[in-house]
Amino acid sequence: MKSFFGKVLISDNLTWTPLTGLQLQKQLVLNLLSIDLINDMIQATEFAPGLTIQGFTAPLSLSKFKLIAFDMDSTLINIECVDEIADAAGRKAEVAAITEAAMRGEITDYKESLRQRVGLLKGVTVAHMQQVLTERLRLNPGAANLVNACKASGMKVLLVSGGFTYFTDHVRDVLGIDWTRSNVLEFNDGVLTGRMVDQAWGDICDGEEKRKTLLETCQMMGISPEEAIAMGDGANDLPMMGVAGLSVAYQAKPKVREQAMVAINQGGLDRLLEVMTN
Repeated sequence: MKSFFGKVLISDNLTWTPLTGLQLQKQLVLNLLSIDLINDMIQATEFAPGLTIQGFTAPLSLSKFKLIAFDMDSTLINIECVDEIADAAGRKAEVAAITEAAMRGEITDYKESLRQRVGLLKGVTVAHMQQVLTERLRLNPGAANLVNACKASGMKVLLVSGGFTYFTDHVRDVLGIDWTRSNVLEFNDGVLTGRMVDQAWGDICDGEEKRKTLLETCQMMGISPEEAIAMGDGANDLPMMGVAGLSVAYQAKPKVREQAMVAINQGGLDRLLEVMTN
């Protein structure tokens, strides 16, 4: 049975039965209550200081999820690696401006923006790259705790980054991440050429590639995307966040915070666990 403009459709014989005045009033009240419930579901509410949720009622069961996918730069780690590499070339301000615009969603062609930024890295040495890794790259607060909690609950961990294998391989090893996908910088005699190397899956890990990788990983695991969590901070994370069962924004750009089901605006990555139960 369903209501439609003051009438009830009896599904058994497809006949219409008029509602009485009292029944109509009751139905209107129910409809209004339903609208209020829907509004509550889609409006972001502060679950705790610096932590907002929308689209679900907390807590969720962590055991419901089988996979968590992370962005790397400014999500799992504290820096945008391409910007810090550019610092060695004396071009950080120029590169960082492009990065910021891309992450805010103001540049629609992510691939071209990355090619442009990588081109400006030409001449940077492996020694400079290693300096960025050892002196500037740090895990963001709560990263290890969240990854360990997810692994303890039986989840697999995926790292999908628009950054570079030079750094994702390091983060993978430190955190014990199961799978990674990112871009390969081209070197010649220990110096960056300003180009990237094509891989078997494609040329550049952009937002669409992140989405595709998450879906392929779910398929490989034999799970639904609804059983995956996707976590990021920039516009190129939205495609994978859009197909996951739970989307999480961490210290994110406004466009990402608005669309995420969980937004961590203060504190560490492990604040996600506040909306979870075992």
